[in-house]
Amino acid sequence: MKKFRISPYLFTAPAVLLFSFTILLPIVMTFIFSFYDWNGFGAMKFNGIENYIRAFHDHIYLVSYWHIFIYIFLTIFLEVFAGLLLAGLITVNLRGTGLFRVAFFTPVMLPMLVTSFMWRFVYNSDFGLLNAIMKFVGLESWTRVWLGNPHTALYALSIVSGWSYAGFYMTIFYAGIQRIGKDIYESAYLDGATEKDIFFKIKIPMIKNLVEVALTLCILGGFQGFDLFYVMTNGGPYNATEIVTTYLVKVVFTNGSIGYGSALAVIMTLVVVGIGLLLNMLKRKDDTLEY
Repeated sequence: MKKFRISPYLFTAPAVLLFSFTILLPIVMTFIFSFYDWNGFGAMKFNGIENYIRAFHDHIYLVSYWHIFIYIFLTIFLEVFAGLLLAGLITVNLRGTGLFRVAFFTPVMLPMLVTSFMWRFVYNSDFGLLNAIMKFVGLESWTRVWLGNPHTALYALSIVSGWSYAGFYMTIFYAGIQRIGKDIYESAYLDGATEKDIFFKIKIPMIKNLVEVALTLCILGGFQGFDLFYVMTNGGPYNATEIVTTYLVKVVFTNGSIGYGSALAVIMTLVVVGIGLLLNMLKRKDDTLEY
């Protein structure tokens, strides 16, 4: 008869309890609250799936997903692809690349709150650095109220995100490129390959898995964006930069609608999980085709 041992359960119990109270319990309670009309203080009134029906008729909520997809599309180029190009640049056999590594990675170390306030100054229409530079070089007609214009605000935020995180992805790709054997480069040089050939035909193909991981992080991370949007525009102007997370904060904390906000959070969770599963399926299919 196998002897029951309680020691493994005792060792894992603190972690399980912490995970349950900080992750599982809030998820379950959010799902339960989504079926109620509740302001957080008074009596809870069960209303079934009315909150979900309301969500699919909420224009601002639906448009917020469109803003996220635009933001993700832009940041894929401004963060992942830019980070890939920077990694290729600093891995070229030139002097002084160490200084560039530090310079490109410095924005990553700054808190997003600090970065947001700094770029609000850059974009300021009255005394901002960007408009001042444009006036100085004779492009005064290009000056804009960057964060106050619905046509430019989302693009302006995406540029800030790219400036902040391109160095993060550069570091990931740089670490992968450093693992490529030097004998491969030497063989390529003997065959007459240029730095451009080595970058596109050796470096990128050999860190393909890292690029896929970076794309996944960028896509799923786009749904977690909050501080940048909240500090710089808070969803404005005229909801032009409203994303799900900023709208959720307004619904729950400004409007006091806990039940409806919970329904919005559940829908967002399902969307993110669905996208994550889709990306995983595509990766598996790609790996199968390679073999």
